Amino acid sequence: MSHIIAYSGARIFDGEAWHDDAALVVVDGVVHSIGVAPADATHVALDSGVLAPGLIDLQVNGGAGHLVGPATTADDLALVCATHRAFGVTGLLPTLITDTAEVTDAVLAAGAEAARRRVPGFLGLHLEGPHLSLARKGAHDPALIRPMDEADLQRLERARAALPHLLVTVAAETVAPEQIARLVRAGVVVSIGHSDASFEITSAAIRAGAGMATHLFNAMSQIGNRDPGVVGAALHHGRVWAGLIADGIHVNPATLRLALRAKNGPGRIFLVSDSMSQAGTDMSSFMLNGRTIYRKDGALRLGDGTLAGADLTLDAAVRYMHQVFGMELGDCLKMASLYPAEAIGAAGLGRLRPGDAGDFVWFGEGLRAQPLPSPLRGEGGA
Repeated sequence: MSHIIAYSGARIFDGEAWHDDAALVVVDGVVHSIGVAPADATHVALDSGVLAPGLIDLQVNGGAGHLVGPATTADDLALVCATHRAFGVTGLLPTLITDTAEVTDAVLAAGAEAARRRVPGFLGLHLEGPHLSLARKGAHDPALIRPMDEADLQRLERARAALPHLLVTVAAETVAPEQIARLVRAGVVVSIGHSDASFEITSAAIRAGAGMATHLFNAMSQIGNRDPGVVGAALHHGRVWAGLIADGIHVNPATLRLALRAKNGPGRIFLVSDSMSQAGTDMSSFMLNGRTIYRKDGALRLGDGTLAGADLTLDAAVRYMHQVFGMELGDCLKMASLYPAEAIGAAGLGRLRPGDAGDFVWFGEGLRAQPLPSPLRGEGGA
């Protein structure tokens, strides 16, 4: 017998449009309809707020005190996913920043195990490095940055076969177009980041199949009058999606406004948290590759002031875009759910259409993710 649940009392955003005075009807975990609740449904009454598709974060370095790295296990990946679930994130890519081949292998093995276990919220992995530009290393350890070789290519091809999704950030000037094309043929999503490449070199990487830019404006060549750089290429080429850290620190609001106006589609700008191990804790500092990261004034920095990830969760990025930046809420939610899902080809996520997974979040007062109340038996109706 089917299990029918109807959620009502909140505005519903289906990933593209708003619905008022309606119920979200879910049958056996799958979206059935948005409208009138069947009389035989189990009812969940919500006290206003917003029901929206679960948020999708493609750049999450850790949470609950754990940083994805040498000791990471499938249980740790499950912990990171559960931690960010409290912030409205129902799907994410745990992210390993530049490290050794041995550490990379260990994290890929943990990811494969998490995929086998069907860990809730685990969509795959994001490898941010080690094939980056020393000139745009940011907080990455320069001693671990290196060129891509045949062993790396084979490692990534094998890993993609064991993971739902695999995103790899590389510098356009250090990874050849032929290597990018080979990764894309294997199903890897290639993103350009931590790159000092010219517009022409970046465009060649995009023509080879790179379809994303990592944390737009940060750790990449900027727009110049004669060379638009990585930023200009990401905005110019319509097939490119671009992640962005919306905390008012990583990107000036005026710069963000210009980028939103300039971005050619169908690729869009989407939100990422770039959160580190501090998420869900009151930690004031933590270690990264033997270096201390300090948490202060809404930012994470090395001792020399270099930004090292972000003191951000994805729901906070949505609040910033809506409450501070002034963007319409539906557009903010798209940037944190529909667009990242589309960027990695995650079918059935980011929308609440008939047949989609019943993957949604209730945002209560102040646009903060809330646990759903207990269901009650009642009469049908919206």
